Amino acid sequence: MGDAIRVLLLGTGQMGSGIGRLVIEKRGLALVGAYGRRKERAGSDVGRAIGLDRDLGIALSADLGAEIARSRPHVAIHTTCSRLSDAMDEISTLIRNRVHVISIAEELAYPAAGSAAVAAAIDRLATEHGVAVLGTGINPGFVLDLLVIVLTGVCADVRSIVATRVNDLSPYGPSVLATQGVGLTTEAFHQGLREGAVVGHFGFPQSIHMIADALGWDIERIEERREPIVSKVRRETPFVVVEPGHVAGCLHTAVAYRSNEAVITLVHPQQIHPQLEGVETGDTIEITGTPNVRLAGTPEIPGGVGTIAVAVNMIPRVLSAAPGLHCMADLPVPAAILGDARRLVRTRRREPEDG
Repeated sequence: MGDAIRVLLLGTGQMGSGIGRLVIEKRGLALVGAYGRRKERAGSDVGRAIGLDRDLGIALSADLGAEIARSRPHVAIHTTCSRLSDAMDEISTLIRNRVHVISIAEELAYPAAGSAAVAAAIDRLATEHGVAVLGTGINPGFVLDLLVIVLTGVCADVRSIVATRVNDLSPYGPSVLATQGVGLTTEAFHQGLREGAVVGHFGFPQSIHMIADALGWDIERIEERREPIVSKVRRETPFVVVEPGHVAGCLHTAVAYRSNEAVITLVHPQQIHPQLEGVETGDTIEITGTPNVRLAGTPEIPGGVGTIAVAVNMIPRVLSAAPGLHCMADLPVPAAILGDARRLVRTRRREPEDG
Protein backbone atom coordinates (compact mmCIF):
# COMPACT_ATOMS: atom_id res chain seq x y z
CA MET A 1 0.00 0.00 0.00
CA GLY A 2 2.99 2.28 -0.33
CA ASP A 3 4.29 4.55 2.37
CA ALA A 4 2.40 5.88 5.37
CA ILE A 5 -0.84 7.81 5.05
CA ARG A 6 0.23 11.44 4.91
CA VAL A 7 -1.68 13.66 7.36
CA LEU A 8 -1.84 17.46 7.33
CA LEU A 9 -2.94 19.23 10.52
CA LEU A 10 -4.94 22.47 10.46
CA GLY A 11 -4.77 24.20 13.81
CA THR A 12 -2.39 23.74 16.74
CA GLY A 13 -4.65 24.62 19.66
CA GLN A 14 -5.67 22.20 22.40
CA MET A 15 -7.45 19.79 20.03
CA GLY A 16 -5.14 20.21 17.07
CA SER A 17 -2.03 19.64 19.16
CA GLY A 18 -3.50 16.50 20.70
CA ILE A 19 -4.47 15.18 17.28
CA GLY A 20 -0.99 15.88 15.94
CA ARG A 21 0.65 14.01 18.81
CA LEU A 22 -1.68 11.03 18.35
CA VAL A 23 -1.01 10.87 14.60
CA ILE A 24 2.71 10.62 15.36
CA GLU A 25 2.06 7.67 17.70
CA LYS A 26 0.06 5.60 15.18
CA ARG A 27 1.66 3.12 12.80
CA GLY A 28 0.88 3.76 9.19
CA LEU A 29 0.26 7.49 9.72
CA ALA A 30 2.75 10.29 9.13
CA LEU A 31 2.30 13.90 10.20
CA VAL A 32 3.73 15.71 7.18
CA GLY A 33 2.75 19.30 7.87
CA ALA A 34 0.72 21.78 9.88
CA TYR A 35 -1.08 25.01 9.10
CA GLY A 36 -2.04 27.70 11.60
CA ARG A 37 -3.95 30.94 11.16
CA ARG A 38 -1.62 32.99 13.37
CA LYS A 39 0.98 34.37 10.98
CA GLU A 40 3.34 35.32 13.81
CA ARG A 41 3.86 31.62 14.57
CA ALA A 42 4.74 30.71 10.98
CA GLY A 43 8.18 29.12 10.69
CA SER A 44 8.24 27.66 14.19
CA ASP A 45 8.82 23.92 14.40
CA VAL A 46 5.63 21.84 14.38
CA GLY A 47 6.96 19.57 17.12
CA ARG A 48 7.20 22.45 19.57
CA ALA A 49 3.92 23.94 18.33
CA ILE A 50 1.98 20.78 19.25
CA GLY A 51 3.61 20.39 22.65
CA LEU A 52 6.43 17.94 22.00
CA ASP A 53 9.79 18.46 23.66
CA ARG A 54 11.59 17.95 20.38
CA ASP A 55 11.66 19.33 16.85
CA LEU A 56 10.13 17.44 13.94
CA GLY A 57 12.00 19.36 11.26
CA ILE A 58 8.71 20.65 9.83
CA ALA A 59 7.91 24.36 9.83
CA LEU A 60 4.44 25.57 10.80
CA SER A 61 2.85 27.36 7.83
CA ALA A 62 0.32 30.19 7.59
CA ASP A 63 -0.18 29.64 3.84
CA LEU A 64 -2.50 26.67 3.35
CA GLY A 65 -2.13 26.38 -0.41
CA ALA A 66 1.66 26.42 -0.20
CA GLU A 67 1.65 23.90 2.64
CA ILE A 68 -0.55 21.49 0.69
CA ALA A 69 1.82 21.74 -2.28
CA ARG A 70 4.84 21.13 -0.05
CA SER A 71 3.51 18.31 2.15
CA ARG A 72 1.31 16.48 -0.42
CA PRO A 73 -1.14 15.10 2.17
CA HIS A 74 -3.69 12.36 1.56
CA VAL A 75 -5.93 13.60 4.38
CA ALA A 76 -6.21 16.75 6.47
CA ILE A 77 -7.62 17.05 9.99
CA HIS A 78 -9.21 20.45 10.40
CA THR A 79 -9.41 21.96 13.93
CA THR A 80 -9.31 25.72 13.47
CA CYS A 81 -12.94 26.71 14.25
CA SER A 82 -16.48 25.61 15.12
CA ARG A 83 -18.61 27.47 12.58
CA LEU A 84 -18.89 26.27 9.01
CA SER A 85 -18.83 29.83 7.66
CA ASP A 86 -15.39 30.28 9.24
CA ALA A 87 -14.17 26.93 7.92
CA MET A 88 -15.38 27.03 4.32
CA ASP A 89 -12.35 28.69 2.73
CA GLU A 90 -9.96 26.19 4.32
CA ILE A 91 -12.14 23.18 3.57
CA SER A 92 -12.72 24.28 -0.02
CA THR A 93 -8.98 24.76 -0.53
CA LEU A 94 -8.32 21.23 0.74
CA ILE A 95 -11.01 19.72 -1.47
CA ARG A 96 -9.85 21.56 -4.60
CA ASN A 97 -6.37 20.18 -3.95
CA ARG A 98 -7.84 16.66 -3.73
CA VAL A 99 -7.17 16.23 -0.02
CA HIS A 100 -9.65 14.17 2.04
CA VAL A 101 -11.00 16.16 4.99
CA ILE A 102 -11.86 15.30 8.59
CA SER A 103 -13.05 18.31 10.57
CA ILE A 104 -14.02 18.80 14.20
CA ALA A 105 -15.93 21.98 13.28
CA GLU A 106 -19.22 21.21 15.01
CA GLU A 107 -21.40 22.63 12.25
CA LEU A 108 -19.79 20.31 9.70
CA ALA A 109 -21.05 17.27 11.63
CA TYR A 110 -24.35 17.65 9.76
CA PRO A 111 -24.25 20.87 7.71
CA ALA A 112 -27.70 20.33 6.19
CA ALA A 113 -29.08 21.29 9.61
CA GLY A 114 -27.94 24.84 8.90
CA SER A 115 -28.28 24.97 5.13
CA ALA A 116 -29.21 22.22 2.70
CA ALA A 117 -27.73 24.32 -0.09
CA VAL A 118 -24.34 24.61 1.62
CA ALA A 119 -24.29 20.88 2.36
CA ALA A 120 -25.12 20.12 -1.27
CA ALA A 121 -22.38 22.44 -2.47
CA ILE A 122 -19.77 20.75 -0.27
CA ASP A 123 -20.94 17.34 -1.41
CA ARG A 124 -20.82 18.37 -5.07
CA LEU A 125 -17.33 19.90 -4.76
CA ALA A 126 -15.96 16.85 -2.94
CA THR A 127 -17.51 14.47 -5.48
CA GLU A 128 -16.08 16.45 -8.38
CA HIS A 129 -12.58 16.27 -6.88
CA GLY A 130 -12.74 12.63 -5.77
CA VAL A 131 -12.38 13.13 -2.00
CA ALA A 132 -14.45 12.40 1.09
CA VAL A 133 -15.35 15.02 3.71
CA LEU A 134 -16.45 14.21 7.27
CA GLY A 135 -17.36 16.26 10.33
CA THR A 136 -16.83 14.42 13.60
CA GLY A 137 -16.00 14.77 17.28
CA ILE A 138 -17.20 13.50 20.61
CA ASN A 139 -20.28 15.72 20.49
CA PRO A 140 -21.59 16.26 17.90
CA GLY A 141 -20.35 13.19 16.12
CA PHE A 142 -20.62 10.45 18.71
CA VAL A 143 -22.30 10.59 22.14
CA LEU A 144 -25.52 12.52 21.50
CA ASP A 145 -26.08 11.37 17.92
CA LEU A 146 -24.20 8.34 16.53
CA LEU A 147 -24.49 6.39 19.77
CA VAL A 148 -28.19 7.28 19.97
CA ILE A 149 -28.76 6.10 16.40
CA VAL A 150 -26.98 2.80 17.04
CA LEU A 151 -29.09 2.10 20.13
CA THR A 152 -32.32 2.58 18.17
CA GLY A 153 -31.21 -0.32 15.98
CA VAL A 154 -32.65 -2.79 18.50
CA CYS A 155 -36.03 -1.02 18.59
CA ALA A 156 -39.07 -2.00 16.55
CA ASP A 157 -40.54 1.42 17.32
CA VAL A 158 -39.23 4.67 18.82
CA ARG A 159 -41.53 7.26 20.37
CA SER A 160 -39.08 9.62 22.01
CA ILE A 161 -35.40 10.06 22.90
CA VAL A 162 -33.81 11.88 25.82
CA ALA A 163 -30.01 12.07 25.90
CA THR A 164 -27.97 13.86 28.55
CA ARG A 165 -24.28 14.61 28.71
CA VAL A 166 -22.88 16.07 31.94
CA ASN A 167 -19.24 16.94 31.40
CA ASP A 168 -16.25 18.74 32.84
CA LEU A 169 -14.92 21.74 30.91
CA SER A 170 -11.72 21.98 32.94
CA PRO A 171 -9.41 20.43 30.28
CA TYR A 172 -10.45 22.95 27.62
CA GLY A 173 -8.71 26.11 26.50
CA PRO A 174 -9.83 29.74 26.78
CA SER A 175 -11.82 29.90 23.55
CA VAL A 176 -14.14 27.04 24.57
CA LEU A 177 -14.52 28.40 28.10
CA ALA A 178 -15.50 31.80 26.73
CA THR A 179 -18.29 30.34 24.59
CA GLN A 180 -19.75 28.78 27.76
CA GLY A 181 -19.58 32.02 29.73
CA VAL A 182 -17.19 30.57 32.31
CA GLY A 183 -16.00 33.23 34.76
CA LEU A 184 -18.69 35.79 33.92
CA THR A 185 -21.27 37.33 36.20
CA THR A 186 -24.84 36.20 35.51
CA GLU A 187 -25.58 39.62 34.02
CA ALA A 188 -22.59 39.37 31.68
CA PHE A 189 -23.64 35.81 30.78
CA HIS A 190 -27.08 36.95 29.63
CA GLN A 191 -25.57 39.91 27.80
CA GLY A 192 -23.18 37.48 26.07
CA LEU A 193 -26.15 35.38 24.99
CA ARG A 194 -27.81 38.43 23.45
CA GLU A 195 -24.62 39.49 21.68
CA GLY A 196 -23.64 35.99 20.53
CA ALA A 197 -20.43 35.78 22.56
CA VAL A 198 -21.89 33.08 24.81
CA VAL A 199 -23.32 30.27 22.71
CA GLY A 200 -23.34 27.20 24.92
CA HIS A 201 -22.93 23.97 23.02
CA PHE A 202 -22.24 24.06 19.30
CA GLY A 203 -24.01 21.28 17.44
CA PHE A 204 -27.47 20.54 18.86
CA PRO A 205 -29.28 21.14 15.53
CA GLN A 206 -26.68 18.97 13.80
CA SER A 207 -27.13 16.09 16.27
CA ILE A 208 -30.92 16.33 16.19
CA HIS A 209 -31.16 16.30 12.41
CA MET A 210 -28.63 13.48 12.14
CA ILE A 211 -30.79 11.37 14.47
CA ALA A 212 -34.07 12.40 12.86
CA ASP A 213 -32.91 11.73 9.32
CA ALA A 214 -31.55 8.33 10.32
CA LEU A 215 -34.97 7.44 11.77
CA GLY A 216 -37.01 9.00 8.96
CA TRP A 217 -38.53 11.69 11.18
CA ASP A 218 -39.44 15.18 9.94
CA ILE A 219 -38.67 17.79 12.60
CA GLU A 220 -41.04 20.77 12.78
CA ARG A 221 -38.99 22.97 15.10
CA ILE A 222 -36.20 22.97 17.67
CA GLU A 223 -36.39 24.99 20.87
CA GLU A 224 -33.16 25.76 22.72
CA ARG A 225 -32.52 27.16 26.21
CA ARG A 226 -29.23 28.31 27.72
CA GLU A 227 -28.96 28.97 31.43
CA PRO A 228 -25.94 29.90 33.58
CA ILE A 229 -24.58 27.39 36.09
CA VAL A 230 -23.70 29.63 39.04
CA SER A 231 -20.92 28.40 41.29
CA LYS A 232 -21.17 28.35 45.08
CA VAL A 233 -17.43 27.71 45.49
CA ARG A 234 -14.18 28.99 44.01
CA ARG A 235 -13.07 27.03 40.94
CA GLU A 236 -9.93 27.43 38.87
CA THR A 237 -8.27 26.11 35.72
CA PRO A 238 -5.04 27.28 34.03
CA PHE A 239 -7.16 29.68 31.97
CA VAL A 240 -9.91 30.98 34.25
CA VAL A 241 -10.85 31.62 37.89
CA VAL A 242 -14.50 31.42 38.91
CA GLU A 243 -15.41 33.10 42.17
CA PRO A 244 -18.55 32.15 44.15
CA GLY A 245 -21.59 33.74 42.55
CA HIS A 246 -20.02 33.74 39.09
CA VAL A 247 -20.72 31.43 36.16
CA ALA A 248 -18.99 28.03 36.09
CA GLY A 249 -20.66 26.87 32.88
CA CYS A 250 -23.80 26.63 30.79
CA LEU A 251 -26.85 24.37 30.95
CA HIS A 252 -27.93 24.03 27.33
CA THR A 253 -31.08 22.13 26.35
CA ALA A 254 -32.59 21.49 22.91
CA VAL A 255 -36.00 19.96 22.27
CA ALA A 256 -37.13 18.83 18.81
CA TYR A 257 -40.82 18.56 17.97
CA ARG A 258 -42.69 16.32 15.54
CA SER A 259 -46.48 16.57 15.15
CA ASN A 260 -46.26 19.07 18.02
CA GLU A 261 -44.80 16.43 20.36
CA ALA A 262 -41.31 16.47 21.85
CA VAL A 263 -39.48 13.53 20.27
CA ILE A 264 -35.80 14.36 20.82
CA THR A 265 -34.50 16.11 23.94
CA LEU A 266 -30.79 16.77 24.34
CA VAL A 267 -29.49 18.11 27.65
CA HIS A 268 -25.90 19.27 28.07
CA PRO A 269 -24.75 20.98 31.29
CA GLN A 270 -21.09 21.93 30.92
CA GLN A 271 -19.00 23.43 33.71
CA ILE A 272 -15.49 23.45 35.13
CA HIS A 273 -14.78 21.15 38.09
CA PRO A 274 -18.37 19.97 38.67
CA GLN A 275 -17.13 17.60 41.37
CA LEU A 276 -16.48 20.58 43.66
CA GLU A 277 -20.24 20.82 44.12
CA GLY A 278 -20.93 17.09 44.14
CA VAL A 279 -21.97 16.84 40.49
CA GLU A 280 -21.02 13.55 38.85
CA THR A 281 -20.29 13.63 35.15
CA GLY A 282 -21.71 11.04 32.78
CA ASP A 283 -23.58 10.20 29.59
CA THR A 284 -27.16 8.87 29.56
CA ILE A 285 -29.36 7.86 26.62
CA GLU A 286 -33.00 6.91 27.21
CA ILE A 287 -35.18 5.67 24.35
CA THR A 288 -38.92 5.22 24.84
CA GLY A 289 -40.08 2.62 22.35
CA THR A 290 -40.38 -1.10 21.75
CA PRO A 291 -38.41 -2.04 23.75
CA ASN A 292 -37.38 0.83 26.01
CA VAL A 293 -33.60 1.26 26.06
CA ARG A 294 -31.44 3.00 28.64
CA LEU A 295 -27.67 3.28 28.53
CA ALA A 296 -25.77 5.24 31.16
CA GLY A 297 -22.12 5.58 32.06
CA THR A 298 -20.05 7.64 34.44
CA PRO A 299 -17.77 9.54 34.28
CA GLU A 300 -18.48 11.08 30.89
CA ILE A 301 -16.51 9.98 27.86
CA PRO A 302 -13.80 12.67 28.01
CA GLY A 303 -14.54 15.31 25.42
CA GLY A 304 -10.96 16.33 24.68
CA VAL A 305 -9.38 12.89 24.47
CA GLY A 306 -12.49 11.48 22.80
CA THR A 307 -12.54 14.12 20.07
CA ILE A 308 -8.84 13.67 19.41
CA ALA A 309 -9.20 9.89 19.18
CA VAL A 310 -12.29 9.76 16.99
CA ALA A 311 -10.82 12.27 14.52
CA VAL A 312 -7.70 10.15 14.09
CA ASN A 313 -9.53 6.81 14.17
CA MET A 314 -11.81 7.89 11.32
CA ILE A 315 -8.89 8.33 8.92
CA PRO A 316 -9.17 4.79 7.46
CA ARG A 317 -12.97 5.13 7.23
CA VAL A 318 -12.71 8.40 5.31
CA LEU A 319 -10.04 7.07 2.96
CA SER A 320 -12.30 4.07 2.28
CA ALA A 321 -15.40 6.19 1.64
CA ALA A 322 -16.89 7.21 -1.67
CA PRO A 323 -16.23 10.82 -2.66
CA GLY A 324 -18.63 13.37 -1.21
CA LEU A 325 -19.85 14.79 2.09
CA HIS A 326 -20.51 12.27 4.86
CA CYS A 327 -21.75 12.28 8.44
CA MET A 328 -20.86 9.74 11.11
CA ALA A 329 -24.08 7.81 10.45
CA ASP A 330 -23.01 7.23 6.83
CA LEU A 331 -19.71 5.45 7.48
CA PRO A 332 -18.72 2.24 9.30
CA VAL A 333 -18.56 2.81 13.04
CA PRO A 334 -15.22 4.06 14.37
CA ALA A 335 -12.73 1.71 15.97
CA ALA A 336 -9.39 2.39 17.62
CA ILE A 337 -6.36 2.18 15.35
CA LEU A 338 -4.24 -0.40 17.17
CA GLY A 339 -2.37 -1.87 14.23
CA ASP A 340 -1.07 -0.37 11.00
CA ALA A 341 -3.60 2.24 9.85
CA ARG A 342 -2.93 1.41 6.21
CA ARG A 343 -4.29 -2.12 6.66
CA LEU A 344 -7.62 -0.70 7.85
CA VAL A 345 -8.28 1.14 4.59
CA ARG A 346 -10.63 -1.03 2.54
CA THR A 347 -11.93 -0.16 -0.91
CA ARG A 348 -10.44 3.23 -1.52
CA ARG A 349 -11.23 5.44 -4.45
CA ARG A 350 -7.49 5.79 -4.94
CA GLU A 351 -4.40 4.55 -3.13
CA PRO A 352 -2.21 7.09 -1.34
CA GLU A 353 0.68 7.93 -3.62
CA ASP A 354 4.13 6.76 -2.70
CA GLY A 355 6.57 9.25 -1.27
